[in-house]
Amino acid sequence: MKALHFGAGNIGRGFVGVLLNEAGYELVFADVAAPLIDALNAQDSYTVHEVGSDPRDIEVTGFSGVNSAEDPQGLLEHIKTADVITTAVGPTVLKIIAPALAEGLRARAEAGGGTVAVMACENAINATDGLAESIREAYPEVDRIAVFANTAVDRIVPNQAPGQGLDVTVETYYEWAVESPAFGGDAPRIPGITWVEDLAPYITRKLFTVNTGHAATAYFGYQAGISKISDALADPGVHAKVEGVLAETKALLVEKFGFEPEVQQAYVDKILTRFANPHLPDTVERVGRAPLRKISRNERFIGPAAELAERGLDATALVSAVSAVLGFDVADDAEAQQLQDRLATARGDRTAAAALATELTGIDAEHPLFPALAEVFAEA
Repeated sequence: MKALHFGAGNIGRGFVGVLLNEAGYELVFADVAAPLIDALNAQDSYTVHEVGSDPRDIEVTGFSGVNSAEDPQGLLEHIKTADVITTAVGPTVLKIIAPALAEGLRARAEAGGGTVAVMACENAINATDGLAESIREAYPEVDRIAVFANTAVDRIVPNQAPGQGLDVTVETYYEWAVESPAFGGDAPRIPGITWVEDLAPYITRKLFTVNTGHAATAYFGYQAGISKISDALADPGVHAKVEGVLAETKALLVEKFGFEPEVQQAYVDKILTRFANPHLPDTVERVGRAPLRKISRNERFIGPAAELAERGLDATALVSAVSAVLGFDVADDAEAQQLQDRLATARGDRTAAAALATELTGIDAEHPLFPALAEVFAEA
């Protein structure tokens, strides 16, 4: 069995890749980073260090790399022969890799190959559906040869210490949930996957608890002048603000999906314990990076806040988190600098600030959330 995984970064090697490897797949990483691919082809193994409760080291072997920019023919051959294709490239990159996937899947069909499972393992709702749509633009008949299934992924993979090479440090906890109906009872055998009938409640709960809470910890921590995520959560003021944010998303998830309040609270408590793991060298700058994306319409703050406002429920803490995002001024984060530049052009002009709020968050003036957002943009 062969698995082709797009994205040979820390998440690819330390989460999806290691689970595919443990399931017995020959593992091929596709990436455009030549030094990384060269290292994968030069080494026989790397180690995933799980830290936290019940830590362990996992040696990964039986892998190789293909440079998807420099070796398109090699990539095509792997697409033709893979049993499973996965991604961990970031939601915005899926459209970039779609043409190559379309070409390879077309060649697979023409060669008489069997169907292949395609799963985008990204921090986005229905990312696989988006990838499939992009592939269909180039190859409309792709569903003859590929089965697309949406996934929800959850594992904290921080920035790595210098000198680790291919080794990756991750938390012990992980969850990889995949919708099973698309496979019609013939799903790939990957023990690390949790198969579910309907992914929507799981992925929304994950995004509006884990992603929202993690980012809130980063932005409130940055606001408080704290560098490490675990230290930020240890600060009583930051902790209280993050709890406030997750109390609001809990209210939404309970109303929208019918989760029992005590079950969702237990999930929140578990997530906060994960964030507080002192063995993870995670920083507020890493977790808070790309703030423009994180305040967009369907992301971790505006998404739940908008739904709460539409239901007449409180979103004060989430709006406070958006205010903290607007103060995220990290010099080496291009999006942070772009955000600061945009805020500077609107500063002192409430009309311009309101227009910028709509542009960046997708919330128009008629939406019940708009007045609160317009105010924090005006004050930024």
